[in-house]
Amino acid sequence: MEKANIDWGSLGFAYQPTNARYVSDFKDGAWDEGRLTEDDKVVISECAGVLQYAQTCFEGLKAYTTEDGRIVTFRPELNAQRMVDSAKRLEMPVFPEDRFVEAVDQVVKANAAFVPPYGSGATLYIRPYMFGSSPVIGVKPAQEYQFRVFSTPVGPYFKGGAKPITIKVSDFDRAAPNGTGHIKAGLNYAMSLHAIVTAHDEGYAENMYLDAATRTKVEETGGANFLFVTKDGKIVTPKSSSILPSITRRSLMIVAKEYLGLEVEHREVLFDEVKDFAECGLCGTAAVISPVGKIVDHGKEICFPAGMEEMGPVTKKLYETLTGIQMGHIEDKLGWLHEIKCD
Repeated sequence: MEKANIDWGSLGFAYQPTNARYVSDFKDGAWDEGRLTEDDKVVISECAGVLQYAQTCFEGLKAYTTEDGRIVTFRPELNAQRMVDSAKRLEMPVFPEDRFVEAVDQVVKANAAFVPPYGSGATLYIRPYMFGSSPVIGVKPAQEYQFRVFSTPVGPYFKGGAKPITIKVSDFDRAAPNGTGHIKAGLNYAMSLHAIVTAHDEGYAENMYLDAATRTKVEETGGANFLFVTKDGKIVTPKSSSILPSITRRSLMIVAKEYLGLEVEHREVLFDEVKDFAECGLCGTAAVISPVGKIVDHGKEICFPAGMEEMGPVTKKLYETLTGIQMGHIEDKLGWLHEIKCD
């Protein structure tokens, strides 16, 4: 298949439209059969539920070209499951998990020319999302919804390698106990925008949010889970009912145990413990792991022994192993790669 005329090596992490996207509408209590369309515009009522009361959720995953030329996605069934949880919490109709995966497959097939070649460092980012489309003026769920999937080719999140970043402990709260922090709701990200702009203005790359109830436990950043490495090589990830269950974080924990033979703990992490860890990283789809070199807590610095020059050794091994599985040069012994036949 002939690829699109794109300079893959110069791609940034930004949107550009591709050939087709998937659309399915929910009306009269049921989803229609869905369709691909070349139209990249969304037309809805000025009073649509998504515009009035932020009734929307989304997912994010990638399609890769493996070393042997296959086009694959990574554990898409987990994205489907997580969107089910998000929809239920927001009183939206569930889009069936098997149809979610099939919709992603259709979009990747239709845009195969935009799946970057192996070794380019680029990928096809895929964004499934759902929103209330019918008019809502009283505070209540919409009656009609639209599920869509679009894709866009993106470059590596970090050009020239992932250098450790400096983050700050935020004075803002990301999510309340019993709130919506555990789902991928658009409103969660809207609420984080002021905090991240403030952090950037102060010279920091990201925020560390603490739990809203006691402000003593580590939660996550605006868009990624934390991963810590102890001085004896144990992997520790924070546990909380208001943390989004990152698919990347869950996968890294399995990689640590099953591929690298490391001990793993998923538990509450007190902020007072952070100074004693050897390495710190942020886990997410975009970068897989973003290394953290320093955390600033109102003027007090926590500097990790791994330093500010490169990923710590354990974090680097985790990163290389997971990306190796995704790119097909490390055996996918757990069946995580979902192949999409585009011939």
